[in-house]
Amino acid sequence: MSVNHWLHEARALLGIERNTTSHHEKLVSALGAFLGILAVYWGTRWYFPHGFMHTAGTLIMVTSMGASAVLLFAVPQGALSQPWQVLGGHLISAFVGVSCQQMFPDQTWTPALAVGLAVGAMHYARCIHPPGGATALAAVIGGPEIYRLEYYYLLMPILVNVTSILLMAVAFNALFPWRRYPAHLTRRTLAKPTKTSERQYELTQEDFSAAMEELDSYIDITHDNLTQLLELAKQHAEKNITHPNEIIAGRYYSNGKLGNLWSVRQVIDAADSSPSANKDQVIYKTVAGDGAYATGICLRTEFRLWARYEVKPQANGHWLKCIDE
Repeated sequence: MSVNHWLHEARALLGIERNTTSHHEKLVSALGAFLGILAVYWGTRWYFPHGFMHTAGTLIMVTSMGASAVLLFAVPQGALSQPWQVLGGHLISAFVGVSCQQMFPDQTWTPALAVGLAVGAMHYARCIHPPGGATALAAVIGGPEIYRLEYYYLLMPILVNVTSILLMAVAFNALFPWRRYPAHLTRRTLAKPTKTSERQYELTQEDFSAAMEELDSYIDITHDNLTQLLELAKQHAEKNITHPNEIIAGRYYSNGKLGNLWSVRQVIDAADSSPSANKDQVIYKTVAGDGAYATGICLRTEFRLWARYEVKPQANGHWLKCIDE
């Protein structure tokens, strides 16, 4: 097998996705995270003007706020980033952590119990927020200064920290219409949906809900954004649903399928159309998706039936459908 094949497999195993985020958006996220943590620091200073310090003389600020900053400013539309997830995730996890430490102090398995119960509690409270696990853990391994706080740990530093970073997330993301926070405030303008009668098939809200239930996995995207994405995808699919008229050497074609069945082929050689159907053949290489890096040969008519439309590669590694003008 080729080096490219092994690199492709390694990337898939490691879960390295091609990033479509612009440089501008990345810089905005970084700036937001900086301001978010700054807000946590100054929010705590403001709430406790005379200083709320432990024996080491350092203002209390839980490190899990750094992880929350990543979600709130890099993925503000994500399901894990919404206000209830942040607020409930941290407070519930803090309560679980403190409770575990009080009931089972100095046990080697107490940190594991705290994190495990916190994850379960967040699931049932519908506020899964990954940094919450760190908040629960901090309550158990934070040392004597944290232990002395007992359930006051939920107020200071947790509630003060969370309130500060949430207020900054709302204010900062409000500056950018496409990433307003919470996600409910973002309203994208969609093209007028095609009438149901004009579609070959219509995916419904119920179909989508049933598919997600069958998947049985937590998806980090809000329900509204997911259905918006579905509608945009359907509208995009309807722009060009015919097979390409010509199969041209050097160009790329997609079968238009989803998931593991999707693939893109580049035509390596396509001789001029021959009067003999058996001799009119196409040599191709699969460059993405199912069967990547494999080569093959088939009749031009077979290739045209396989190809749904022509595509072109993008710098970010994705593929863009070529729309007939």
